[in-house]
Amino acid sequence: MSDLADVNDGLVSLLASTIYPNGTGQPSAAGVPVRVYAGWPEAAQLDTDLLAGTAHISVFNRESKNSTRYQLAQVDPVITPPTLTLAINGRTVTVGGTVQTGVNTAVIVGTNAFVYQTVAGDTLNSIATNIAALINATYAGTTASGAVITLPAGPAINAARVGGSASQSIEVGRVEQIFQITVWSNTPANRKAIASLIVPAIMQNHFLTLADGSAARLILKGQRDDDVPQKELLYRRDIMVTVEYAETASVTATQVVDIVENIAVGVNGYNGGTYPNTTTVNI
Repeated sequence: MSDLADVNDGLVSLLASTIYPNGTGQPSAAGVPVRVYAGWPEAAQLDTDLLAGTAHISVFNRESKNSTRYQLAQVDPVITPPTLTLAINGRTVTVGGTVQTGVNTAVIVGTNAFVYQTVAGDTLNSIATNIAALINATYAGTTASGAVITLPAGPAINAARVGGSASQSIEVGRVEQIFQITVWSNTPANRKAIASLIVPAIMQNHFLTLADGSAARLILKGQRDDDVPQKELLYRRDIMVTVEYAETASVTATQVVDIVENIAVGVNGYNGGTYPNTTTVNI
């Protein structure tokens, strides 16, 4: 999920790669050493660096607002197929593979589905025992021996399914955050050399990729020079940008192993109670 700190980090990463396209082990593209970081400069460190000819680029978050304007958006999860298996052979179902917690299993007999979710401590044998007990409540005589479930004569075993789960990201809203990117330099020429790299990079990168893989809209809002503190050998440029990013929540998404339809047959004028033709169909 995205957070304000993630957006800060994304901006710092963009600016650092712009100033040091070949890595920080090589000279900066601006021709002067530059420190790039999130937050506000520490005054003593800034003074020391400016005297030594090292510039700063700070990224400071300012005002924000809720910019949500559409329905919640879900990101499709990537589910790792479970390693647990169910294999049908005539009137038997064999539980195999590797046991994992939270795996949904379903055995479909006739039109009835028997669903069991694995828990911590389960084994192949215990899973078979639990599924057999569920089936036995409807089809008496169902047994489990080891990891093999055996059903008595009756409706066909139509399916045996295993479903996994995954963490799913849901976009619950959007935030428009203003950031102040400030160039702190000891000469106007150095300020220009640095800022002339930053502004095009911001305008070319319409979207900022965040740590969770989501994209945040990046827009340049304005910039201005500040030469008031030039007596302290400080030449400053403030560059204002807005970043609109998604606030997300994580939920667990589960693969469907059975669908239950509850179908009620109504009659015109019927005023309540249980109608004799009400049916429940398991698919």
